[in-house]
Amino acid sequence: MPEHIIVLMLYGLAAYLIGAIPFGLVIAKLFGLGDIRNIGSGNIGATNVLRTGNKIAAALTLLLDSGKGLFVVMIARYLNGDSNVIAITGLLSIVGHCYPIWLGFRGGKGVATGLGVFLGFHPLVGAMVCLVWLVTAFLFRFSSLAAIISYTSAPILFALISSPPLPVLTVITAGMIAALAIWRHRGNIKRLFSGTEPRIGMS
Repeated sequence: MPEHIIVLMLYGLAAYLIGAIPFGLVIAKLFGLGDIRNIGSGNIGATNVLRTGNKIAAALTLLLDSGKGLFVVMIARYLNGDSNVIAITGLLSIVGHCYPIWLGFRGGKGVATGLGVFLGFHPLVGAMVCLVWLVTAFLFRFSSLAAIISYTSAPILFALISSPPLPVLTVITAGMIAALAIWRHRGNIKRLFSGTEPRIGMS
């Protein structure tokens, strides 16, 4: 097997395992909030932790979930620098969050982790994706809608803002991340259309 394939696999495996760390579950238990999977939507992310009413726990979950996505990308950039390695580490850290081996492959939706990955890919684009999320969430009060719109905007923003030549691999990876986010929110999309999707701050 070619050496670069082995390196890619090793970085990808490490990124997946780091992404699979269920910070929301751990923090909820440390704060005495019980098993977060039995609360609200059953998701292990920051939005569901917020439904417990503990804003500090939710903020820590958001920080750590986004931090692990940013961490794996920055480590890959520092230790290797290859665009393929950077892209695969970012993508697989989100896959790890969504499908963690530690929880029987039943995890979160990867929103915070993805925002961290986008920041690692390109700080300005990542910041703009975060801004799109914040504006959408503020206007409509739906975390799921904010995630879908902000993630869908990501590949477009990468294509528009990145310096020439066009970072095709990054745009494709951002598109794959957006597709994964939409898939993970398919239940939310149905509830949005039926008018039963809970708003931010409501259970």
